[in-house]
Amino acid sequence: MLIGELAGRTGVTRRALRYYEEQQLLLPERHGNGYRHYHESAVVKVKQIRALLDAGFTSQTVARLLPCAVDTPPVIDLCPDVAAEMNLVLAGINTQLDELARQRESIEGLLSPA
Repeated sequence: MLIGELAGRTGVTRRALRYYEEQQLLLPERHGNGYRHYHESAVVKVKQIRALLDAGFTSQTVARLLPCAVDTPPVIDLCPDVAAEMNLVLAGINTQLDELARQRESIEGLLSPA
């Protein structure tokens, strides 16, 4: 399939698909006319890439996690080091949430009448 069809089937823009190729997350074949040709399996792979990016992972991290990707939920099988990396990300998110809660309490304290 061509890039437009893949974009339509996955809800991802053509620009994003070209970015995934640039980052070597998705590697289409090139025909003599220069058009990108994607295999049917690219639909699943794009959805996996999108799920990982939506979870907050960088494209470099996604490249490391993709070999652990599976076709069914959860998108990532816990292959070596993946669980540890995800736990680090979760710990960072929890730290940010704690800080935001403290900030919210401070602002609420400033807004409440004495």
